[in-house]
Amino acid sequence: MHPTNEISQQAEAKRLNQSCSCVTLDRPAVAQDIAHQLGEGAEDILSSEAWHQLFSNVAVFVPDQDLAKMQALVRALEAAAALSDYREKVLSWAPSTARLDPGPAGAFMGYDFHLGDDGPRLIEINTNAGGAFLNAILVRAQKRCCGGATNELWTEDFDREVIRQFESEWRAQRGSRRLETIAIVDDQPEEQYLYPEFRLAQRLLQRGGIETHILSPKDFQLNNGVLYGNGKRIDLVYNRLVDFGLEAPDHATLRAAWSVGGAVITPNPHIHALFANKRNLAVLSDQTTLREWGLSAENAELLRQSIPRTQLVDAANGEELWRQRRQLFFKPVAGHGSKGVYKGSKLTKSAFARILESDYIAQTYVPPSERLVMVDDEREMLKVDVRLYTYRGELLLAAARLYRGQTTNFRTPGGGFAPVLLKQT
Repeated sequence: MHPTNEISQQAEAKRLNQSCSCVTLDRPAVAQDIAHQLGEGAEDILSSEAWHQLFSNVAVFVPDQDLAKMQALVRALEAAAALSDYREKVLSWAPSTARLDPGPAGAFMGYDFHLGDDGPRLIEINTNAGGAFLNAILVRAQKRCCGGATNELWTEDFDREVIRQFESEWRAQRGSRRLETIAIVDDQPEEQYLYPEFRLAQRLLQRGGIETHILSPKDFQLNNGVLYGNGKRIDLVYNRLVDFGLEAPDHATLRAAWSVGGAVITPNPHIHALFANKRNLAVLSDQTTLREWGLSAENAELLRQSIPRTQLVDAANGEELWRQRRQLFFKPVAGHGSKGVYKGSKLTKSAFARILESDYIAQTYVPPSERLVMVDDEREMLKVDVRLYTYRGELLLAAARLYRGQTTNFRTPGGGFAPVLLKQT
């Protein structure tokens, strides 16, 4: 694409995001879809306070060349993760459970981006990325708006591709035998904020002919090397735990099943270690080292352009990081859900001292773009990030999240998940 067209696309997408106030979400259509899928069980979800905070009323406009760059970056990351030297490096700081590789590639990989005038910047990689099933509902309930020629961005048949994804994970470890049972697993799943999507995932998989249960780790038993949940043999575990290495005492049965191949687990400790350990960003943003390890010049340059420079925090570079703090964002290596993160410009000396005593990375701060929303008839500008849900490097669905504050959340009036609309020339 000609550079002038790229600038034109970005300018038009930015103008729409900051001026278009169209309400595109058809909330009655969402409720009808949920009720159709969940039947009598839908009422508890639709009446909960959390449900009304999950979805924003607006869509987010993204230049199509930004989407192309994000997809290219995902493919470059897959290429980097295949390098033997890269694997040796990142597995050196991973838990011992991560060294086992039975074959699965990881269901619902999630790549989070901030978009700016210089294109998309990768902020984080997630191996248990939530929200895909909710966003599939969301994208089906959109009205047209003033943005003109736009396209909702998701796979043509989401339900079919989800089934194929889990069947592919199963075959990667088990071969041709039929996948019969799946357990969707999280700690106290009914108390999780995104529990509604566990229910949606369960129904989707059951419609595809796969018996599906929503379980907590305490519901499992390992008998003769085979995983059971509430007395039922479990073929595959759709893992939504944030104990990425399965190291917690409460997860001992799952860890044992993982170590002996008692069930297919996806995503699993090995995939998290290759992609989502936050320390890895320090390697992935180091173009020189990646080139020495055999990554192509094109992919190495793309990673350099798209991943903010990331450093491991330790006492040796503490003074320099403190001086540079206003340009940095600090994240705990073992953190999740935006817990324990600090924007450097707001960092106190006492907080920084705690960071030095802990396990953190420092990432060059990339400001998010903004989206106009109407809240109680008042204009509000909310921050935006964009997530790509992928499988084996291929796009399943793209979505945005709107929020106010330091990091994404589902507590902001007018915020929540939003569909991505492509702005084309």
